[in-house]
Amino acid sequence: MYLGLKDSWRLVRAHAKPSRSFNTFQVWLSYFITCFTRKPIFWGMPTAISIEPTTACNLGCPQCPSGLKQFNRPTGKMSLQQFNTILPQISRTTGYITLYFQGEPYINKDFTGMIAAATKAGIYTATSSNAHFLTPETAQKTVEAGLKRMIISIDGATQKTYAEYRIDGELSKVIEGTQNILAARKAIGVSYPLVVWQFIVFAHNEHEIDSIRKLAKDIGVDKLQLKTAQIYDFENADKWLPANPSYARYREKQGRIALKAAKKNRCKRFHQNPVLTWDGSMVPCCFDKDAAHNLGNVFDSGFKAVWKGSLRQAFGQKLKQGRSQTDICNNCTEGVRVWI
Repeated sequence: MYLGLKDSWRLVRAHAKPSRSFNTFQVWLSYFITCFTRKPIFWGMPTAISIEPTTACNLGCPQCPSGLKQFNRPTGKMSLQQFNTILPQISRTTGYITLYFQGEPYINKDFTGMIAAATKAGIYTATSSNAHFLTPETAQKTVEAGLKRMIISIDGATQKTYAEYRIDGELSKVIEGTQNILAARKAIGVSYPLVVWQFIVFAHNEHEIDSIRKLAKDIGVDKLQLKTAQIYDFENADKWLPANPSYARYREKQGRIALKAAKKNRCKRFHQNPVLTWDGSMVPCCFDKDAAHNLGNVFDSGFKAVWKGSLRQAFGQKLKQGRSQTDICNNCTEGVRVWI
Protein backbone atom coordinates (compact mmCIF):
# COMPACT_ATOMS: atom_id res chain seq x y z
CA MET A 1 0.00 0.00 0.00
CA TYR A 2 2.80 2.40 0.94
CA LEU A 3 4.69 1.87 -2.33
CA GLY A 4 1.43 2.18 -4.26
CA LEU A 5 0.77 5.58 -2.69
CA LYS A 6 4.31 6.71 -3.48
CA ASP A 7 3.83 5.58 -7.07
CA SER A 8 0.58 7.56 -7.34
CA TRP A 9 2.32 10.61 -5.95
CA ARG A 10 5.08 10.31 -8.55
CA LEU A 11 2.47 10.24 -11.28
CA VAL A 12 0.72 13.30 -9.85
CA ARG A 13 4.00 15.19 -9.65
CA ALA A 14 4.83 14.32 -13.26
CA HIS A 15 1.58 15.98 -14.37
CA ALA A 16 1.77 18.87 -11.87
CA LYS A 17 4.07 21.03 -13.98
CA PRO A 18 1.95 24.10 -14.92
CA SER A 19 2.19 23.55 -18.66
CA ARG A 20 1.19 19.89 -18.26
CA SER A 21 -1.65 20.67 -15.87
CA PHE A 22 -3.10 23.25 -18.24
CA ASN A 23 -2.76 20.81 -21.12
CA THR A 24 -4.60 18.12 -19.15
CA PHE A 25 -7.40 20.59 -18.48
CA GLN A 26 -7.65 21.40 -22.20
CA VAL A 27 -7.71 17.75 -23.24
CA TRP A 28 -10.42 16.73 -20.79
CA LEU A 29 -12.52 19.82 -21.49
CA SER A 30 -12.44 19.12 -25.22
CA TYR A 31 -13.38 15.50 -24.58
CA PHE A 32 -16.43 16.45 -22.50
CA ILE A 33 -17.50 19.08 -25.04
CA THR A 34 -17.17 16.46 -27.78
CA CYS A 35 -19.37 14.06 -25.81
CA PHE A 36 -21.99 16.75 -25.18
CA THR A 37 -22.10 18.39 -28.63
CA ARG A 38 -21.23 15.28 -30.68
CA LYS A 39 -18.82 17.46 -32.65
CA PRO A 40 -15.17 16.34 -32.52
CA ILE A 41 -13.07 18.95 -30.72
CA PHE A 42 -9.40 18.32 -29.96
CA TRP A 43 -7.57 20.81 -27.76
CA GLY A 44 -4.14 20.41 -26.29
CA MET A 45 -1.54 17.71 -26.73
CA PRO A 46 -1.52 14.13 -25.40
CA THR A 47 -1.37 13.72 -21.63
CA ALA A 48 0.13 10.25 -22.08
CA ILE A 49 1.84 8.46 -24.97
CA SER A 50 2.66 4.84 -25.67
CA ILE A 51 5.91 4.40 -27.59
CA GLU A 52 7.00 1.10 -29.08
CA PRO A 53 10.71 0.29 -28.64
CA THR A 54 10.41 -2.79 -30.89
CA THR A 55 7.98 -5.26 -32.42
CA ALA A 56 10.38 -8.18 -31.93
CA CYS A 57 9.53 -10.76 -29.27
CA ASN A 58 11.16 -13.91 -27.92
CA LEU A 59 7.84 -15.63 -27.13
CA GLY A 60 5.02 -16.98 -29.30
CA CYS A 61 1.80 -16.13 -27.46
CA PRO A 62 -1.14 -17.41 -29.56
CA GLN A 63 -3.44 -14.40 -29.05
CA CYS A 64 -0.72 -11.83 -29.75
CA PRO A 65 0.17 -10.57 -33.27
CA SER A 66 3.76 -10.04 -32.15
CA GLY A 67 4.06 -13.53 -30.74
CA LEU A 68 2.42 -15.07 -33.80
CA LYS A 69 4.69 -13.03 -36.10
CA GLN A 70 1.59 -12.07 -38.08
CA PHE A 71 2.11 -8.34 -38.53
CA ASN A 72 1.52 -6.76 -41.90
CA ARG A 73 3.95 -4.06 -40.82
CA PRO A 74 7.71 -4.63 -40.62
CA THR A 75 9.50 -5.71 -37.47
CA GLY A 76 12.08 -3.24 -36.24
CA LYS A 77 13.48 -1.15 -33.41
CA MET A 78 13.38 2.56 -32.57
CA SER A 79 16.82 4.06 -31.99
CA LEU A 80 17.69 6.22 -29.00
CA GLN A 81 18.47 9.04 -31.41
CA GLN A 82 14.97 8.82 -32.88
CA PHE A 83 13.43 8.68 -29.42
CA ASN A 84 15.34 11.78 -28.41
CA THR A 85 13.86 13.71 -31.34
CA ILE A 86 10.37 13.02 -29.94
CA LEU A 87 10.99 14.07 -26.32
CA PRO A 88 11.48 17.84 -26.85
CA GLN A 89 8.24 17.95 -28.82
CA ILE A 90 6.12 16.48 -26.02
CA SER A 91 7.90 17.15 -22.71
CA ARG A 92 6.05 20.40 -21.92
CA THR A 93 2.64 18.74 -22.09
CA THR A 94 3.06 14.99 -21.58
CA GLY A 95 3.69 13.53 -18.12
CA TYR A 96 3.42 9.80 -18.78
CA ILE A 97 5.13 7.54 -21.33
CA THR A 98 4.45 3.83 -21.62
CA LEU A 99 7.51 2.34 -23.30
CA TYR A 100 5.66 -0.59 -24.73
CA PHE A 101 3.16 -1.45 -27.45
CA GLN A 102 4.01 -4.72 -29.18
CA GLY A 103 7.12 -6.83 -28.74
CA GLU A 104 9.50 -7.28 -25.80
CA PRO A 105 11.09 -3.89 -25.05
CA TYR A 106 14.35 -5.29 -23.64
CA ILE A 107 15.23 -6.73 -27.05
CA ASN A 108 16.01 -3.12 -27.98
CA LYS A 109 19.48 -2.38 -26.59
CA ASP A 110 18.59 1.33 -26.38
CA PHE A 111 15.64 0.65 -24.07
CA THR A 112 17.18 1.73 -20.75
CA GLY A 113 18.60 4.79 -22.50
CA MET A 114 15.05 5.76 -23.48
CA ILE A 115 13.94 5.41 -19.87
CA ALA A 116 16.82 7.60 -18.69
CA ALA A 117 16.10 10.30 -21.27
CA ALA A 118 12.40 10.46 -20.33
CA THR A 119 13.27 10.49 -16.61
CA LYS A 120 15.61 13.43 -17.19
CA ALA A 121 12.68 15.26 -18.80
CA GLY A 122 10.59 14.67 -15.66
CA ILE A 123 8.27 12.17 -17.34
CA TYR A 124 6.82 9.17 -15.52
CA THR A 125 7.77 5.98 -17.36
CA ALA A 126 6.19 2.53 -17.35
CA THR A 127 6.72 -0.65 -19.33
CA SER A 128 5.50 -4.22 -19.75
CA SER A 129 7.91 -7.14 -20.05
CA ASN A 130 8.06 -10.91 -19.97
CA ALA A 131 11.15 -10.54 -17.71
CA HIS A 132 13.28 -13.07 -19.60
CA PHE A 133 16.04 -10.49 -20.18
CA LEU A 134 16.12 -9.07 -16.66
CA THR A 135 19.61 -10.13 -15.66
CA PRO A 136 21.11 -8.52 -12.53
CA GLU A 137 23.02 -6.07 -14.76
CA THR A 138 19.96 -5.12 -16.83
CA ALA A 139 17.84 -4.79 -13.70
CA GLN A 140 20.40 -2.40 -12.21
CA LYS A 141 20.48 -0.30 -15.38
CA THR A 142 16.66 -0.18 -15.36
CA VAL A 143 16.47 1.09 -11.80
CA GLU A 144 19.28 3.59 -12.34
CA ALA A 145 17.51 4.87 -15.46
CA GLY A 146 14.50 5.75 -13.30
CA LEU A 147 11.70 3.46 -14.53
CA LYS A 148 8.68 4.07 -12.30
CA ARG A 149 6.42 1.09 -13.08
CA MET A 150 7.17 -2.36 -14.41
CA ILE A 151 4.40 -4.77 -15.42
CA ILE A 152 5.63 -8.34 -15.67
CA SER A 153 3.49 -10.90 -17.51
CA ILE A 154 3.09 -14.13 -15.54
CA ASP A 155 0.10 -16.18 -16.66
CA GLY A 156 0.70 -19.31 -14.65
CA ALA A 157 1.92 -20.52 -11.26
CA THR A 158 3.50 -23.65 -12.78
CA GLN A 159 5.67 -24.10 -15.85
CA LYS A 160 3.10 -26.27 -17.61
CA THR A 161 0.32 -23.72 -17.18
CA TYR A 162 2.55 -20.73 -17.91
CA ALA A 163 3.87 -22.23 -21.17
CA GLU A 164 0.35 -23.03 -22.39
CA TYR A 165 0.08 -19.38 -23.45
CA ARG A 166 3.60 -18.00 -23.06
CA ILE A 167 4.98 -20.37 -25.66
CA ASP A 168 8.79 -20.74 -25.51
CA GLY A 169 8.77 -19.01 -22.13
CA GLU A 170 10.23 -20.21 -18.84
CA LEU A 171 8.48 -19.44 -15.57
CA SER A 172 11.77 -19.73 -13.71
CA LYS A 173 13.18 -16.84 -15.77
CA VAL A 174 10.14 -14.70 -14.96
CA ILE A 175 10.62 -15.32 -11.25
CA GLU A 176 14.38 -14.77 -11.49
CA GLY A 177 13.91 -11.53 -13.44
CA THR A 178 11.40 -10.29 -10.89
CA GLN A 179 13.79 -11.05 -8.05
CA ASN A 180 16.57 -9.24 -9.89
CA ILE A 181 14.59 -6.03 -10.29
CA LEU A 182 13.48 -6.14 -6.65
CA ALA A 183 17.06 -6.77 -5.53
CA ALA A 184 18.40 -3.91 -7.68
CA ARG A 185 15.80 -1.55 -6.27
CA LYS A 186 16.78 -2.49 -2.73
CA ALA A 187 20.53 -2.26 -3.40
CA ILE A 188 20.23 1.21 -4.94
CA GLY A 189 17.92 2.32 -2.13
CA VAL A 190 14.88 3.51 -4.07
CA SER A 191 11.20 2.53 -4.06
CA TYR A 192 10.79 2.37 -7.82
CA PRO A 193 9.89 0.83 -10.13
CA LEU A 194 6.61 -0.38 -8.70
CA VAL A 195 6.69 -4.07 -9.66
CA VAL A 196 3.35 -5.43 -10.86
CA TRP A 197 2.66 -9.02 -11.83
CA GLN A 198 -0.02 -9.26 -14.51
CA PHE A 199 -1.96 -12.53 -14.65
CA ILE A 200 -4.23 -12.81 -17.68
CA VAL A 201 -7.05 -15.19 -16.77
CA PHE A 202 -7.66 -17.96 -19.31
CA ALA A 203 -9.57 -21.23 -19.21
CA HIS A 204 -6.35 -23.17 -18.60
CA ASN A 205 -5.04 -21.07 -15.69
CA GLU A 206 -8.05 -19.82 -13.72
CA HIS A 207 -7.59 -22.72 -11.28
CA GLU A 208 -4.19 -21.23 -10.32
CA ILE A 209 -5.41 -17.82 -9.16
CA ASP A 210 -4.96 -18.65 -5.48
CA SER A 211 -1.52 -20.14 -6.23
CA ILE A 212 -0.35 -17.05 -8.10
CA ARG A 213 -1.52 -14.85 -5.23
CA LYS A 214 0.60 -16.90 -2.81
CA LEU A 215 3.58 -16.89 -5.16
CA ALA A 216 3.36 -13.11 -5.60
CA LYS A 217 3.35 -12.67 -1.83
CA ASP A 218 6.29 -15.05 -1.38
CA ILE A 219 8.37 -13.29 -4.05
CA GLY A 220 7.46 -9.86 -2.68
CA VAL A 221 6.00 -8.13 -5.73
CA ASP A 222 4.22 -4.88 -4.98
CA LYS A 223 0.98 -5.73 -6.73
CA LEU A 224 -0.78 -8.59 -8.49
CA GLN A 225 -3.29 -7.68 -11.20
CA LEU A 226 -5.73 -10.17 -12.65
CA LYS A 227 -6.67 -9.18 -16.18
CA THR A 228 -9.33 -10.38 -18.60
CA ALA A 229 -8.01 -11.82 -21.85
CA GLN A 230 -8.30 -10.14 -25.23
CA ILE A 231 -9.33 -12.67 -27.88
CA TYR A 232 -8.62 -12.44 -31.61
CA ASP A 233 -9.54 -15.96 -32.65
CA PHE A 234 -13.28 -15.89 -31.93
CA GLU A 235 -13.88 -19.23 -33.62
CA ASN A 236 -11.78 -20.94 -30.94
CA ALA A 237 -12.70 -18.61 -28.09
CA ASP A 238 -13.95 -21.46 -25.89
CA LYS A 239 -10.39 -22.75 -25.64
CA TRP A 240 -9.28 -19.53 -23.97
CA LEU A 241 -12.23 -17.99 -22.15
CA PRO A 242 -12.48 -18.93 -18.44
CA ALA A 243 -15.48 -20.77 -17.04
CA ASN A 244 -16.11 -18.04 -14.48
CA PRO A 245 -17.82 -15.23 -16.47
CA SER A 246 -16.57 -12.59 -14.03
CA TYR A 247 -13.05 -13.28 -15.34
CA ALA A 248 -13.99 -12.56 -18.97
CA ARG A 249 -14.61 -9.34 -20.90
CA TYR A 250 -16.81 -11.23 -23.38
CA ARG A 251 -20.21 -12.88 -23.25
CA GLU A 252 -22.13 -15.09 -25.63
CA LYS A 253 -24.84 -13.25 -27.53
CA GLN A 254 -27.03 -14.96 -30.12
CA GLY A 255 -24.49 -17.73 -30.51
CA ARG A 256 -21.59 -15.31 -30.97
CA ILE A 257 -18.88 -13.98 -28.67
CA ALA A 258 -19.20 -10.26 -27.98
CA LEU A 259 -17.85 -7.69 -25.55
CA LYS A 260 -19.98 -7.22 -22.45
CA ALA A 261 -20.39 -3.46 -22.94
CA ALA A 262 -22.03 -1.69 -25.84
CA LYS A 263 -19.81 0.64 -27.85
CA LYS A 264 -20.44 4.34 -27.29
CA ASN A 265 -19.44 6.85 -29.91
CA ARG A 266 -16.77 8.47 -27.82
CA CYS A 267 -13.22 7.51 -26.87
CA LYS A 268 -11.03 8.85 -24.10
CA ARG A 269 -7.97 7.07 -25.47
CA PHE A 270 -8.20 8.86 -28.80
CA HIS A 271 -8.32 12.24 -27.05
CA GLN A 272 -5.40 11.75 -24.72
CA ASN A 273 -3.18 8.73 -25.41
CA PRO A 274 -1.89 8.02 -28.93
CA VAL A 275 0.53 5.24 -29.81
CA LEU A 276 3.79 5.63 -31.73
CA THR A 277 5.16 2.56 -33.48
CA TRP A 278 8.89 1.89 -33.63
CA ASP A 279 9.17 3.61 -37.03
CA GLY A 280 7.38 6.80 -35.92
CA SER A 281 3.86 6.13 -37.18
CA MET A 282 1.09 7.51 -34.98
CA VAL A 283 -1.94 5.25 -34.58
CA PRO A 284 -5.19 6.05 -32.73
CA CYS A 285 -4.77 3.70 -29.78
CA CYS A 286 -3.33 0.44 -28.48
CA PHE A 287 -5.99 -1.65 -30.25
CA ASP A 288 -4.52 -0.83 -33.66
CA LYS A 289 -1.75 -3.40 -33.26
CA ASP A 290 -1.06 -3.68 -36.98
CA ALA A 291 -0.97 0.12 -37.46
CA ALA A 292 -3.72 -0.12 -40.04
CA HIS A 293 -4.94 3.41 -39.24
CA ASN A 294 -1.75 5.38 -39.74
CA LEU A 295 -2.33 9.05 -38.88
CA GLY A 296 1.09 10.21 -40.07
CA ASN A 297 4.76 9.84 -39.22
CA VAL A 298 6.25 12.00 -36.47
CA PHE A 299 9.81 11.53 -37.76
CA ASP A 300 8.80 12.93 -41.13
CA SER A 301 6.31 15.65 -40.15
CA GLY A 302 6.84 16.37 -36.46
CA PHE A 303 4.67 15.28 -33.55
CA LYS A 304 2.35 18.28 -33.34
CA ALA A 305 1.70 18.34 -37.10
CA VAL A 306 0.52 14.73 -36.99
CA TRP A 307 -1.47 15.18 -33.75
CA LYS A 308 -3.29 18.20 -35.17
CA GLY A 309 -3.33 16.91 -38.73
CA SER A 310 -6.18 16.20 -41.12
CA LEU A 311 -5.87 12.40 -40.89
CA ARG A 312 -6.42 12.44 -37.14
CA GLN A 313 -9.28 14.94 -37.46
CA ALA A 314 -10.93 12.71 -40.04
CA PHE A 315 -10.56 9.64 -37.84
CA GLY A 316 -12.12 11.52 -34.93
CA GLN A 317 -15.07 12.46 -37.12
CA LYS A 318 -15.44 8.80 -38.11
CA LEU A 319 -15.60 7.76 -34.45
CA LYS A 320 -18.44 10.20 -33.75
CA GLN A 321 -20.40 8.86 -36.71
CA GLY A 322 -20.26 5.35 -35.27
CA ARG A 323 -17.48 3.33 -33.65
CA SER A 324 -19.13 0.09 -34.75
CA GLN A 325 -17.97 0.92 -38.28
CA THR A 326 -14.31 0.99 -37.21
CA ASP A 327 -12.61 -2.39 -37.03
CA ILE A 328 -10.25 -1.68 -34.11
CA CYS A 329 -13.19 -0.45 -32.03
CA ASN A 330 -14.96 -3.79 -32.26
CA ASN A 331 -12.60 -5.36 -29.72
CA CYS A 332 -12.06 -2.21 -27.63
CA THR A 333 -12.52 -2.29 -23.86
CA GLU A 334 -13.91 1.24 -23.54
CA GLY A 335 -16.53 0.81 -20.81
CA VAL A 336 -15.52 -2.83 -20.15
CA ARG A 337 -14.00 -4.02 -16.89
CA VAL A 338 -10.47 -5.20 -17.70
CA TRP A 339 -8.89 -5.53 -14.28
CA ILE A 340 -10.59 -8.01 -11.97
